[in-house]
Amino acid sequence: MEIRVNPAPPETRKEKPADEARLGFGKFFTDHMFTMTYTSKGGWENAEIGPYRPLCLDPTAMCLHYGQEIFEGMKAYRGRDGEIYLFRPQENIRRMNRSAERLCMPGVDPDLFQEAVVKLVLLEKDWIPNGRGTSLYIRPTMIATEAALGVHPSDRYLFFIIVGPVGAYYQEGFNPTKIYVSEEYVRSVRGGTGNCKNAGNYAASLYASQIAIKIGYTQVLWLDAIEKKYVEEVGTSNIFFLIGDELVTPPLEGTILAGVTRDSVIQIARRMGRTVSERRISMDEILRAVETGMLREIFASGTAAVVSPVGQFFYQGKEYLVNDGKTGALTRQLYEEIIGIQCGEKEDPFGWRIKIAG
Repeated sequence: MEIRVNPAPPETRKEKPADEARLGFGKFFTDHMFTMTYTSKGGWENAEIGPYRPLCLDPTAMCLHYGQEIFEGMKAYRGRDGEIYLFRPQENIRRMNRSAERLCMPGVDPDLFQEAVVKLVLLEKDWIPNGRGTSLYIRPTMIATEAALGVHPSDRYLFFIIVGPVGAYYQEGFNPTKIYVSEEYVRSVRGGTGNCKNAGNYAASLYASQIAIKIGYTQVLWLDAIEKKYVEEVGTSNIFFLIGDELVTPPLEGTILAGVTRDSVIQIARRMGRTVSERRISMDEILRAVETGMLREIFASGTAAVVSPVGQFFYQGKEYLVNDGKTGALTRQLYEEIIGIQCGEKEDPFGWRIKIAG
C-alpha cells in the first residue's frame, strides 16, 4: 500500500520548543501524523501522513464504550553527527500486533508499519532534539471506531501515529525515584490482558498511583493478584533487583508487559557476564535481602524512562532505603550502555540500532 504524504501548510506549523531542558514528557507534538483506516470488508486502506489534527468520532464509537484501544511507545534518536536512529522498532511492532490479537483487533503489516514510522520521523526530523537523553517519542495507537452499542469486536478501526520531542520521563530525571508497594489494589491477573499494552490496564492503575503520589512516591510497585506477595512490575515499567551478584526480574507469565527495554537490559547484562534470573521474587525475599545487606540496587526499565534507579520503597507502613538512596553502579552502567547504543555512541553488537538518516 502506498503511503500518501500531505504536508501541512507552512503557515499552520507550530513553533518548536526552544529550551530542551524543559521538554518533559508528552507535552509537545509535531505538525504531522500518520492515519490508516480498517473495515472488515476492505481491510486496511487510506494510509496517509497529513497535518496533526483532532479525531472525529461518533459518540457511539466502540473504543469509547468497550475499551478496544491499544498503543505502543517507541523513540527516534539523533546521533552526534546528526544521524537519526530507531531502536528495535520491529519488537514494538510485533508486540502491538500481539496486543491487537488479544483484543480481537486487526494486525498491521510490519513492513508498512515500519515504513510509516520512518516516513513520519523523517518528515519531522527538525523536531528531534539534540541533547543527550532526549528523543522523539513515537506513539502508534489503534482504536475501534464502529458506531454501535452492544459488546462485540468492532468492524472498523483507526490506526494512527503521532510523534513529539521528549526529555526525561520522571521529574527526578536520572536521580533515584521512590516506589510504593500496593497490597490493596492489583494491576492484572493471569488470563487477563496484563501482557498487552492496552488502555484499560493504565486506567486500572490510576487509583493506586494517586495514593502513592499523595504520600510522596513516584510509582506503584504491583504485586500478583492471587497471593499478593510476588513482585510483578512498577508503574509503566518492568522492575529489576540486584541481590548479591544476581540480577532478578519477574518472569513473563501473562500478567506483565514484555518490555523491549527489559529484554535489552537482560541481554546487555548477560553479555557483561552478569547472572540474570527471570523468576518469581517475593516481598519476603526482598526484605530478607534488605536485612542481610544483599539488596544492592533496584531499577525500572521502559521505553519512556529507559533505566530508572529506585532509591526507596514503602511496604507495610515502613520505608526502606536502597543503596543509601543513591543510583547504583550497575544501574548507571546499563543506562549508559543503552543510551549509547540508541544514539550511535557505542558499538551495537546486537544489531538493534537502525540508521534512517545521516
